[in-house]
Amino acid sequence: MSQEYKVKLEVFEGPLDLLLYLIKKDEVDIYDISLERITAQYLEFMDAFKVLDLELAGEFVVMAANLIYLKSRALLPASVQPPDEEAEEEDPRWDLIRQLIEYKKFKDAAAQLSQRELEQSNLFARLPDSPEAAQPERPLGDVSVFDLINAFNNILKRIATKSEDLREIFEENFTVSDKIDLIMKLTSSGVPLKFTELFADAASRAEIVITFLALLELVRLKQLRCIQPEVFGEIELRRV
Repeated sequence: MSQEYKVKLEVFEGPLDLLLYLIKKDEVDIYDISLERITAQYLEFMDAFKVLDLELAGEFVVMAANLIYLKSRALLPASVQPPDEEAEEEDPRWDLIRQLIEYKKFKDAAAQLSQRELEQSNLFARLPDSPEAAQPERPLGDVSVFDLINAFNNILKRIATKSEDLREIFEENFTVSDKIDLIMKLTSSGVPLKFTELFADAASRAEIVITFLALLELVRLKQLRCIQPEVFGEIELRRV
């Protein structure tokens, strides 16, 4: 795999954001989370971050360790639970649930304040310097980095079910720059390109990883926007 350069994205939110994303994706109530399932999903994301060699804040690793600990506690009978002076309940999930609920309150409040600020700014007659100035956008357009990593994981799982390809054995030399050129050509017509179509011809894990890194780099450079017409639906790539 080419180490031409390392893609860096300063769009990561915290580990609690990832947990809330996983809960929303599973359409479950915060109070009904399964430690076993959410830990497995969280570790899948951590594996993807490692594969992509993306820099992560230390709290992601701390949360992973905490989830594994809570999962192991949940598997033990109450009679052999390890002593925890700070724990008031027998269910090891409650401390995590409280953190998530408290964090979600602050996050929702911040979103409401941001919306009010936007509405207030629209009361002034002063026109923006450019059409895009009036449209606040997320760092990755209309999807979060977690949406992209989730889609990337699905592609990796799909290639893992196929038999080993000869191109994987001989390690064909793809570079991020090559894949950037390819993506720009595929999107040059202005017609949205589906995320899965971008990897349709990829026959190896290495090619998938480099193609995804090229996509992240183009998004970081604001050459592409990622659109998701439906929640957790197919992601579309559009030229800016």
